[in-house]
Amino acid sequence: MHQHRDRCGGRPVTAADDERFERLWEVADQIPGWLTRAQGRLLYDESRRLPVGATMLEIGSHQGRSTVVLGGVARTLDATVIAMDPFVDGRLFGGTPTKDKFLAHLEQAGVTEVVRHVEDYSTQARPGWTEDLDFLYIDGKHDFWTLSDDLRWRSFLPPGATILVHDAYSSIGVTLGILARVLFASDLTYVSREGSMALFRTTRPRLADRWRIVREVPWWLRNVGIKLLLRFRLRPIARLVGHDSPYDPY
Repeated sequence: MHQHRDRCGGRPVTAADDERFERLWEVADQIPGWLTRAQGRLLYDESRRLPVGATMLEIGSHQGRSTVVLGGVARTLDATVIAMDPFVDGRLFGGTPTKDKFLAHLEQAGVTEVVRHVEDYSTQARPGWTEDLDFLYIDGKHDFWTLSDDLRWRSFLPPGATILVHDAYSSIGVTLGILARVLFASDLTYVSREGSMALFRTTRPRLADRWRIVREVPWWLRNVGIKLLLRFRLRPIARLVGHDSPYDPY
């Protein structure tokens, strides 16, 4: 059985972090991606509470928008960000051209030294993994089976650790994975969400925590409906339910 080091977070986020985040987001916001400013702040605040020397795992990096946020925090904590992305070739994932942009963005942001890129599928890397982790951010392949497997990375986290999942309650595969793998789990607690970014902790949930997951289902169904309207080019109808954007809700 995997043994954890005793590394709980708890480092407070101070007023000075407002200014630090603004400077960091000014850089990250120039990188294409789907992380909103509010989600970037949540990512910043949660990682900022980690202890010095922490190890963060990011599953799915794309061009590095979220990686730069985590890397900016890592520089202040003498920490490490493990950015896991296979950068599969092909139109859907971008392949080598996306990888080149990712590496260039890390260089431009000055976080290359604190980011270790693992060019592998998270589902293939996990069975042989031995390194302790302190923080987990999941934004990989958005299907039920991959999300279910990615949640198994929590075995490398200490009790009370943060897990953030992007596209929760906006992706069918991710949401079904949460309903199946988190709703009845004994060691995962749903805390809150910022848009489609859900915050979990590796703690024993109460009944009220489980109920909060169920209460998000109507919002998820709304988002699925909006996606269908956009696919059928019915954006005016999508506006009626408050979605005034050509992009999917995230």
